[in-house]
Amino acid sequence: MLKILTTSQIKELDAYTIKHEPIPSIDLMERACVACCSWITSKFKSSKKIGVVCGPGNNGGDGLGIARLLSQKGYRVTVWMVNERDKTSEDFKINKSRLPKHIELNEVKKSHSPDFSQVDVLIDALFGSGLTRPVEGIYEVVIKSMNNVSAARVAIDIPSGLMSDSVSTGAIVCAEHTLTFQLPKLAFMMSDNSGFIGEWVKLDIGLNKEYIKSADTKNFLLTLQSVRKKIKSRDKFSHKGDYGAGLLIAGATGKMGACVLSSRAALRSGIGLLTVHVPGNGYSIIQSSVPEAMALIDPDKNQFSACPDVANFDTVGIGPGIGQSDISAKALLQVIEKCTSPMVIDADGLNLLAVHREGLTILPAGTILTPHPKEFDRLAGESKNDFERLEKAKALSTSTKCVIILKGAHSAIVLPTGKIYFNNTGNPGMASGGSGDVLTGILTALLAQGYSPEDAALLGTFVHGRAGDLAANQKGPIGMIASDIIEWLPVGL
Repeated sequence: MLKILTTSQIKELDAYTIKHEPIPSIDLMERACVACCSWITSKFKSSKKIGVVCGPGNNGGDGLGIARLLSQKGYRVTVWMVNERDKTSEDFKINKSRLPKHIELNEVKKSHSPDFSQVDVLIDALFGSGLTRPVEGIYEVVIKSMNNVSAARVAIDIPSGLMSDSVSTGAIVCAEHTLTFQLPKLAFMMSDNSGFIGEWVKLDIGLNKEYIKSADTKNFLLTLQSVRKKIKSRDKFSHKGDYGAGLLIAGATGKMGACVLSSRAALRSGIGLLTVHVPGNGYSIIQSSVPEAMALIDPDKNQFSACPDVANFDTVGIGPGIGQSDISAKALLQVIEKCTSPMVIDADGLNLLAVHREGLTILPAGTILTPHPKEFDRLAGESKNDFERLEKAKALSTSTKCVIILKGAHSAIVLPTGKIYFNNTGNPGMASGGSGDVLTGILTALLAQGYSPEDAALLGTFVHGRAGDLAANQKGPIGMIASDIIEWLPVGL
């Protein structure tokens, strides 16, 4: 896992590295400049005109160092130094003194709009992650000017004007690329900020690993290495009974596709025995589409209406395509009441819980809820922004003792302990009908196999996104469908 640290912790990490490596701060800054320069030169040809906009602090010092290094590699570089109060950091002064004389240097001290129209790439080095309030005055004018040109914008550490740990307001640089140091920022995980951050890249500049290891945080980013460690190996002499029995309650008239997708995903995710509870008119569909699954038939031919016997199943997944009738709501509450093991509840199951809120108070501990933002807002009330929604998710997870997977570009897995794990797999091609049903099947299979709710949620979310990435590589993000994700699940695992 990658830790996501606060702004104050990142400042402490820099100071700890400087003291204990030991390394002079200007040399640590040079490391960051070299790493940024290496990325920039790999992305943009030397024929591109580069503009670097520097603030008065250490982020501006980074910008000056990057300008020097790019100039040495043959790039034509222009620097704008924005300094309203004629006060700069010591490392800024050192890197300013190191600038080659042939680099065009412009000082911006008054509230006028600099002309950035002649550059192809504009590097934002105004402010780093230490910003504590919205920008104003000359800095606001400069940011607006930066956003009004067609140049590719590259932010150093974090787009200027964007807060690392809280809601951002005011002028913010809209970067296409953000080069951040060592660890991601919490702000990068929020969909509200996607228009400012663009593609973010983590650059290793050798910050102290012992400090990172000991740092206390409740926010993490999943990695392939950390997730792979959670996958259980299979014994040569094992049999289907060793890999769990799961019940999937899904489908209604006109919505049997959701049931089929969830069932196929569960089977591709290693479940030993899968039983699917379907309405009467879904029997032939599930038997012909998913022959590996067994079927239980609801008394109602059109919808989920009666609680089956759940005693012999290791877990129950419920919700995809069941509809939102009062009859289905009553049956859902009966299932929740009878289940003693963690469940998976998705889609219509969540919408029914939002109306029949008494069900939230009787959920088995460890149950996994998988809402997208609108479904979550129905459960917990509307949120003004992503930060507020995360706080509400932590509160709901704690009060219900459930794991909440708040789905999105960086799905957040929220645990009752208050820990949040963000997922970095997945792509826009998965924004199509059925993708959520696939996740429900994966999670049901993992719980049935004996994975803890926490591990099932972390592994399932990561693998779901990774299979989607593999499918997009083959099909393209526009043409892929939910069934493509299922086909890549064995590779994703």
